[in-house]
Amino acid sequence: MDFLLGHSPDPDDAFMFYAMAQHKIDLRGHRFEHILQDIETLNQRALRGELHITAVSIHAYSYLTDRYSLLPCGASMGDGYGPMLVSLDQPPSEPESVKAWLQSKTIAIPGLKTSAYLALRLLTPDVRTVTIPFDEIFDAVRAGKADVGLIIHEGQITYAEQGFKLALDLGSWWKSLTGLPLPLGGNVIRKDIPPKIQREVSEILKESISYGLKHRQAGVEHSMPLGRGLDHVGADRFIRMYVNDFTVDYGVRGRDAIREFFGRAAAQRLIPDKVGVEFVE
Repeated sequence: MDFLLGHSPDPDDAFMFYAMAQHKIDLRGHRFEHILQDIETLNQRALRGELHITAVSIHAYSYLTDRYSLLPCGASMGDGYGPMLVSLDQPPSEPESVKAWLQSKTIAIPGLKTSAYLALRLLTPDVRTVTIPFDEIFDAVRAGKADVGLIIHEGQITYAEQGFKLALDLGSWWKSLTGLPLPLGGNVIRKDIPPKIQREVSEILKESISYGLKHRQAGVEHSMPLGRGLDHVGADRFIRMYVNDFTVDYGVRGRDAIREFFGRAAAQRLIPDKVGVEFVE
């Protein structure tokens, strides 16, 4: 089959799909057209059912369960780290103080369906936000369009050298609250694809991730053009953060993290109630 395959133009996604893009593994006769777009654009395209397979925010998946199933591999989980709230001014040092501090701030967010935004709403439901493309948030805060930036992707590594101060790491906050990793991104496949083909795609993606982990140097080199200023060490560090055992398979802990994330969000009426999490098995 021919597939439209969406993923983010970031080192971790490029690393996951390296073996597929470079035909390092058997694609079993399938052809994959790689479409690189920012995660919020992919979220919106998935809501319209435009892509056969795509990376999405776990938050967005709560609105996609009628049309897509989660693939058991390809997860981005922040185990004690994740999206960061940063500012140019010195923020408070304690999470409870940060929550109060945020009430008077405008926060630049990378998209309304991103998991970073849902985690922010779980922290403090009533905040003032403005949506800015993820790679323009630092500039937006510098220009005074927002007081605080909600940073995803490589900004989690580069914020200090960009002159910003950390107010709160939402992945760290979530783990202190639940003991679980923060579910950020996953890969989904359309339910109208025959189940046998869904399983083949799942196996191909898992093989691609495993190949990259076994050939890390080559995978990192393949990902470097999408590093947006990261050097080799920085790109490798970022990839290690988000391509790991959870990426090969969510496992029990990863699945529990999604259910906890959705359960807390539904209880606060931030997402649809009773979200059914369905994996390709």
